[in-house]
Amino acid sequence: MMHGDDSARGARGILRGALSLVRDNLRLLVLLVCTVVFLALLGEVLEGEILRLDVMAYELFVERLRSDALTPIVQGVTSLASVVVLAVMAAVIAALAPGKAPGWCVTVNLACVVALGALLKAIVQRPRPEGFRLVAESGYSFPSGHSMVAMAFFGLLVWMIWRYHRRDAMRVVWCVFFGLVIVAVGLSRIYLGVHYASDVLAGFCVSLAWLAFYTKAIAPLFVAADRQAGDVRADA
Repeated sequence: MMHGDDSARGARGILRGALSLVRDNLRLLVLLVCTVVFLALLGEVLEGEILRLDVMAYELFVERLRSDALTPIVQGVTSLASVVVLAVMAAVIAALAPGKAPGWCVTVNLACVVALGALLKAIVQRPRPEGFRLVAESGYSFPSGHSMVAMAFFGLLVWMIWRYHRRDAMRVVWCVFFGLVIVAVGLSRIYLGVHYASDVLAGFCVSLAWLAFYTKAIAPLFVAADRQAGDVRADA
């Protein structure tokens, strides 16, 4: 009996240790997983392959779900990740948030991700899907720029809310809401026929990896600078 109790306690200890290890190294784990997935997708794309994932997504979102009633809604969803809309949202955050840190943080993040997406598209040069687009788009397909900026912009908001908002129900509500926006934007690009599913997944992976770095190395600098400026004003 004692042996069984000792084994159970040992198993619980191992589980707690493993969870603690994951929690302490979550950014590194996200960075590694996203990098591996992105490189795997990139390898298939560079070989000119249409992935099974792409075919399944086409069958679901284009052949089965498209409708005249749903299309205008999806077009509205996809516009949430347009650079113009996100630039306006960044300006609103800069104007309404306390201090300068939130505004600078989201603006620099957005600018960097837009530049990174343009660079990756120019390197890979994957053509967009042909024959079933509902909207006109120019440029290359891999990775999805809308998916990248949606994950980077709204993902950063999730990080900021989770880290700095008081611990109440609204913190969870806002994080879930922005998470759903990210997913919806990605799916909208497949539905509209302007991206393959692999483009969307690659875009998410790139921006998640970027956020793992940005929230560790860059975002805290804006917060520290804001606090330092506040201390200087208080001393004056």
